[in-house]
Amino acid sequence: MAEDNRRGEEDERGPGGTHQMFMVMEDLLEKLKVLDYEEEVLVKHNMKALSRHYFVSNPYMAANTGEQFYLFTIIASWLINAAGRPFTPPQEYDEPYATVSNILSELRAFGVKVDFPPSKLKAGSGEHVCYVLDRLADEALKKRGFVFRRPNYPTETTEEESVTEDDAELTISKVEEEMIEEPDDEDENVIDLEALKSRTNQNEVEPSSKPDVILESRVDAAEWSLEVERVLPQLKVTIRTDNKDWRIHVDQMHQHRDGITASMKETKAYLDKLQEDISKTLEKVSSREKYINNQLESLIQEYRSAQAKFSEAKERYQQGSGGVTERTRILAEISEELEKVKQEMEEKGSSMSDGAPVVKIKQSLTKLRQEVVQMDIRIGVVEHTLLQAKLKEKSNMTRDMHATNIPEPTIGPYG
Repeated sequence: MAEDNRRGEEDERGPGGTHQMFMVMEDLLEKLKVLDYEEEVLVKHNMKALSRHYFVSNPYMAANTGEQFYLFTIIASWLINAAGRPFTPPQEYDEPYATVSNILSELRAFGVKVDFPPSKLKAGSGEHVCYVLDRLADEALKKRGFVFRRPNYPTETTEEESVTEDDAELTISKVEEEMIEEPDDEDENVIDLEALKSRTNQNEVEPSSKPDVILESRVDAAEWSLEVERVLPQLKVTIRTDNKDWRIHVDQMHQHRDGITASMKETKAYLDKLQEDISKTLEKVSSREKYINNQLESLIQEYRSAQAKFSEAKERYQQGSGGVTERTRILAEISEELEKVKQEMEEKGSSMSDGAPVVKIKQSLTKLRQEVVQMDIRIGVVEHTLLQAKLKEKSNMTRDMHATNIPEPTIGPYG
């Protein structure tokens, strides 16, 4: 479809429409040179000079899209600033679509009609890129007051050449001038014009006199023929044609036209035959297509019904898949909770079945009993010691009271 649209545009513009951007690019390059873009753009950004068809999109020309787009934006921003409007030069990492949109907005501000989308400029080359740069260059030249004027061609005085009716009748002076202007390298096969001229002048000076008797040739005819054959190559005078002569160009144009006409007749016959063959082939293809459509109508209906059923089944499958996904999520949550409960139960079971705490308790009880026995023993010793101390104190008090030498009773051990 895009190819048909492109061909339709080319037909509307004419056969030379595809080459219009080459001319626009050449004019643009001349305008950039007038604006001194070499010093202000190329030297500043360390870039090489543009070629005559740098921004032209052509499949036969090598192109670097990134470099072309970057150079297009740099030149466009420079031209906008040169035209009197402030514009920030784009950077390398800026959004291409935003940069192109800003350039087109500035172009519309100058009153230029833009009837194409910004995506046409993202390639960095093509007809629209040349158009935008050419219009911006015009605005920059207008700002600087530069106007192209028509060239003044100098008048040339051309002498009209006299065309002789018979090419064989050449004067000696004309042959001499041609030989002086265009000397021939083959000097051996050229006649000596100086000797011929001097001989002719001598004949002119001498008075003409009529012979008294009829002259008769005494030269043999065979020898004369041999002499003629020997001298004939030296008598040939070659005059080189001037390629600047307009008559030669006209003759060449007539020859080319006759050749084109002759070729056109042959080509037209072949093209007519080819057109007939293509028309017959198209008719056969269309009839075969109709036949196939009629034969496959039932199969097409079955395919459509099967496709409708497949769509319904696919929709039900999607709905079921949604329910399965939800239930799978719920199952994952329940499984996670179950794992937690199992882990807790295992911890409790292991703690209940483990006998180590009971053993510890028994050991602690045994140790407590031993400590209780030891404590009872200590308590008994302390009580005995306390009783002895009390008895001793009581006996001392009694002794002091009676002040007698009553022997103290012997106190036996604590029973």
